[in-house]
Amino acid sequence: MTIDATMVGRSYTAAETYQVGREKIREFAAAIGDPNPAYTGDDAVAPPTFAFVLGSRALEQLLGDPELGLRLDRIVHGAQKFSWTRPIKAGDEIAATATITTVRKAGDVEVIMYETALTSVAGEPIATSTSTISHNRADA
Repeated sequence: MTIDATMVGRSYTAAETYQVGREKIREFAAAIGDPNPAYTGDDAVAPPTFAFVLGSRALEQLLGDPELGLRLDRIVHGAQKFSWTRPIKAGDEIAATATITTVRKAGDVEVIMYETALTSVAGEPIATSTSTISHNRADA
């Protein structure tokens, strides 16, 4: 199956919420080489790109949709941008939902834009990411 405009609006919610822990924030900051003290301690906030970790669980659902027929080995991750309503903090429990917003084709390549909404379990908006992936269906 190929992807077309009828798939715009499909949403994929991460199977589980994510409990943000101080240690995960510290480990992420260390992995990206950012020594900012805001990322440690009892009131730690997450580095801005930590939002990708949370959204990736919804992306897994999108990539696993058998009706889309996507193959990870044929995907190139393109642009991504984030916007935040507030910082992600240690102790947050966050839900993630990815929604396909645009689909277009260029030959064998399908360009898919999707938006991932991160919210508290109570529904408070926390952050949104907009991403683009390109999927190539050409025979290798």
